[in-house]
Amino acid sequence: MPIWTLHGDGKTIAPGEVVAPSERLSWGRTIGLGGQHVVSMFGATFVFPIIMGLNPQLAVMLSGFCTLFFLLVVKGRIPSYLGTSAAFVGGIAAIRAQGGTSAQVTGAILVSGLVLAGIGVLIHFLGGGVVFKILPPVVTGAVVMLIGFNLAPVVAGTYWPQDQWVALTVMVVLVVASVALRGFLGRVAIFLTLLFGYVLSWVLDLTTGMITSYDPVAGGVTEHFRVNWDGVSSASWIGLPPFSDEANGIVGIHAPSFSLTFIVLVLPGVIALIAENAGHVKAVAEITKTDLDPMMGRALIGDGLATTIATSVGGSPTTTYAENIGVMAATKVYSTAAYAAAGVIAMLLGFSPKFGAVISATPGGVLGGITVVLYGIIGLLGAKIWKENGVDFGNPLNLMPIAAGLIIAIGDTELTFTDSFSLSGIALGTIVVIGMYHLCRVIAPKDADHVGAGGHTPKPTADDGTAPDRVGQLT
Repeated sequence: MPIWTLHGDGKTIAPGEVVAPSERLSWGRTIGLGGQHVVSMFGATFVFPIIMGLNPQLAVMLSGFCTLFFLLVVKGRIPSYLGTSAAFVGGIAAIRAQGGTSAQVTGAILVSGLVLAGIGVLIHFLGGGVVFKILPPVVTGAVVMLIGFNLAPVVAGTYWPQDQWVALTVMVVLVVASVALRGFLGRVAIFLTLLFGYVLSWVLDLTTGMITSYDPVAGGVTEHFRVNWDGVSSASWIGLPPFSDEANGIVGIHAPSFSLTFIVLVLPGVIALIAENAGHVKAVAEITKTDLDPMMGRALIGDGLATTIATSVGGSPTTTYAENIGVMAATKVYSTAAYAAAGVIAMLLGFSPKFGAVISATPGGVLGGITVVLYGIIGLLGAKIWKENGVDFGNPLNLMPIAAGLIIAIGDTELTFTDSFSLSGIALGTIVVIGMYHLCRVIAPKDADHVGAGGHTPKPTADDGTAPDRVGQLT
């Protein structure tokens, strides 16, 4: 880690100047910026653990710890915050649908974290080109898309039926807020919308009484209030997250367990994280005007090991956050000292069980309105990867294997091998996309990379479309 040098007088930034990663403003201003980074990451970091059935208080605490760990791995050269990753949400939904426990969920993600760290080691020594030859934009875009769109039944079957009118209202507010709000408020639109939905649900409880709808805790339709704060009133102000007791509906700190079937379900998320991390390193390099390509492998190692550490105690998977890159671009402060401060602040928040209980009590209808947008965004980011890398779908090499894999994943198609092992949905779709793409690449005519089905020559892209210059963000 660097010993940060003071930028100028520590108070002002001259026009055209930026605060470099190895610099800092005064500690008061640095801590304030750290708090701003925490708020920026906050919405997604605690929404996704709730969606995955994990403990949001533990997720926030570990996001702070993992951010500090990441900064150590990258030697303080890459300013990034590690929040909860959405890349594994689809695989976890499949695990839950098959009756998987939280321990099996975190065990599967832990293995994925180790795989990501191992890929980071390879990139560190062999260079990023090796991985991007295997996972060109046409493939990574497809994997990101199928992860998002495979989640549509989760919204329709789990969250939306809990309170359809609140879900619809929250969805509308989130869409409008994301478009209408500017600057910092626009970046925290998810958090603001969640607060709105929470208050709306509470007001409806006071004015209209109980609602009769699907209750995931009871596993059926019951009469209940939208907001239930029984757990909040009994939670202490200061303390560790609870230890898991799933028999009584408590999810918190726990040891992972491992199932090969469930591990296969979440491994496709690694592909999304590779693309995501690479894109963030490129973005930070561009805005800080530094060459960070030699740090690409370290970034993946840091993220992979952070995910491994977090899930080893029952936490959520991690990834670098584009929301925080947006904060840097707005403030012109790229100091890793601000991220160190953010990590400490997040860890302190994680030591409040009452804070965690408030988050866990988020009404299902509110989550329904938010997830219907977030899951769609994940899917469309796959299309964004295709567009920004000039993927040509007039070329059968790109069109055919991707088409097959997407339908298999979105339709949750299953391929049964034995009574105890099968592949379906995201896992099977990812295997089809990667396997069939490279098989087709081997057997295709030599000019297949350059001439589309209509005989035209598309605009060239770097490295035949395999350059990882632009990728999407899952959070």
